[in-house]
Amino acid sequence: MKPDKALNAKKTEAREYQTAASGIFFTVKDVLYEGRSEFQRIEIIRNKDYGRVLLLDGLLQTTERDEFYYHEMLVHPALACHPRPSKVLIIGGGDGGALREVLRHPVEKAWLVEIDGRVIEACRRHFPWLKAALKDPRAELAVADGNVFIEEVREKFDVILVDSSDPVGPSTVLHEEAFTRKLKSRLNPGGVIAAQAGSLMLHLDSHAMKSVFLKKLFRRSGFYLGPVPTYPVGMWCYNFLSDDVDPLAPRRTRIPKGLKYYNAEVHRAAFALPNFLAERLKKGK
Repeated sequence: MKPDKALNAKKTEAREYQTAASGIFFTVKDVLYEGRSEFQRIEIIRNKDYGRVLLLDGLLQTTERDEFYYHEMLVHPALACHPRPSKVLIIGGGDGGALREVLRHPVEKAWLVEIDGRVIEACRRHFPWLKAALKDPRAELAVADGNVFIEEVREKFDVILVDSSDPVGPSTVLHEEAFTRKLKSRLNPGGVIAAQAGSLMLHLDSHAMKSVFLKKLFRRSGFYLGPVPTYPVGMWCYNFLSDDVDPLAPRRTRIPKGLKYYNAEVHRAAFALPNFLAERLKKGK
């Protein structure tokens, strides 16, 4: 796959404003890919400290250096607690990190649904773990809108993972009640949904609004936390949703070997919420 235009050899810095007054920047050692799809601008740069860095419309998505924090915490709490996670659906996550982590478990099938095929192709070239994961016979790729896919698919899943963008702009629909109801309708009995929910500090209102309808939809609806150094404010939130699986008292726990961050102690600690988040969730809308 060729970029839409020549790589910009003069690009020396990538900068993301995470609020109107603060953000993060990366000096650019190399521009590895630069192009535009029908959905967004796609860039992959190389930084001395963080290695390859993926940006979509100028917003950081993942870096080689710290992606494991996010992907391990999105994937393993749900799969480690499910008694037999055989069929897993991932919505979003075109960089492939979540798929790689799912395939560490003895699953039968893992579907990766990504709306932007050009993200898949760019990441397949520049993030080796995606190329390796897609070669696994258990992996199945669908280039599709996750909101449409979940309406049309006939399969049911043991675990559904939502690796969406933040709850702003086009990805807002993936954080809404109607979409979550669709996800629940495709869960097998005893199933689990885990979804990235956004920044601990910057998306407090979103967390509070979601908590209201999530508690109505699931008998067990919890938030958990994990650090991601390059994400806004450095601490990230996730939803754990199930009618049957208690993440703090699972019937069994299977944690793959070779992980960099996630373990049983981290799992328990992740569900302990700071006071300001717990109090904001109690207030609801």
